[in-house]
Amino acid sequence: AAMLRNRLKKNVKTIGQWARKQGIGCYRLYDADMPEFALAIDIYEGRVHVQEYAAPKSVDERAARERLAEALSVIPEALGVEPEDMVCKQRQRQTGTNQYEKQAVSGEFFRVHEHGCVLKVNLKDYLDTGLFLDHRPVRHWIQQHSANQRFLNLFCYTGAATVHAVVGGASRSLSLDMSKTYVGWAEENLALNGADLKKHRVEQADCLAWLADRKTADQRFDLIFMDPPTFSNSARMAGVLDIQKDHPTLVRQAMARLSSDGLLIFSNNFRRFKLDETLESEFEVAEVTRDTLDKDFQRNARIHRCWHIRHKA
Repeated sequence: AAMLRNRLKKNVKTIGQWARKQGIGCYRLYDADMPEFALAIDIYEGRVHVQEYAAPKSVDERAARERLAEALSVIPEALGVEPEDMVCKQRQRQTGTNQYEKQAVSGEFFRVHEHGCVLKVNLKDYLDTGLFLDHRPVRHWIQQHSANQRFLNLFCYTGAATVHAVVGGASRSLSLDMSKTYVGWAEENLALNGADLKKHRVEQADCLAWLADRKTADQRFDLIFMDPPTFSNSARMAGVLDIQKDHPTLVRQAMARLSSDGLLIFSNNFRRFKLDETLESEFEVAEVTRDTLDKDFQRNARIHRCWHIRHKA
């Protein structure tokens, strides 16, 4: 525990200082830096979100519990926060609809800030908080390049990327997610930032079905963001999504809705992902992963991969 305390204090001086200089209030402070403490520790403007990575079966369960208790005893003191401002969860592989299932019913939402945007987060009630911290540079890029653009956000989650597009001056936007909870959350995030919800619509939809639907085929967008889950077999979906197998179809369908000089930002977090080579022969494809990782995620460079895809001239 003393080792963890020292590492956290060191990271506060490096990553914490960097975040303050950048005006970033939500960031990853620690990501299993030491194998003895397999935790991800994130800061949310003075509150602490701790995720325990599930231990392999070779690790004694009782020993793992004791190690976690040691960690939780030193984190508040090392970071100068009250214990009640810390939330701890166990991180497990997401399948089916469990990313949508409630973990608690605290209803404790609060606002955080990112590059001039206001976003609502909840550290307790869901597996995720409402904000994927690793995609911060992607959202900032969208904000800087969305002026007068028609923006489409597929698998939009809580709509944070759309908020950045709106703040950046997007002319209109459409955000799609199959979760009623997240659609409502996205609408609230947009309203917090003064968006006109008639021009910036959020709809509950199965993105696989929407992309395959001929009725939506004539809609065109200048900037599209698509960050699908690795796998989903939700009962609300028309089929099963396996990102490795299905991504060529998803990319082609998204490109069919992209204006001639538009851009698709395609990302996913499947660690063994390989982009289908045929896409590189059909479109202009550039991997930009390295440019989409801020200082707080460079220790975990495999947390996501990201490409810019354009029509060939």
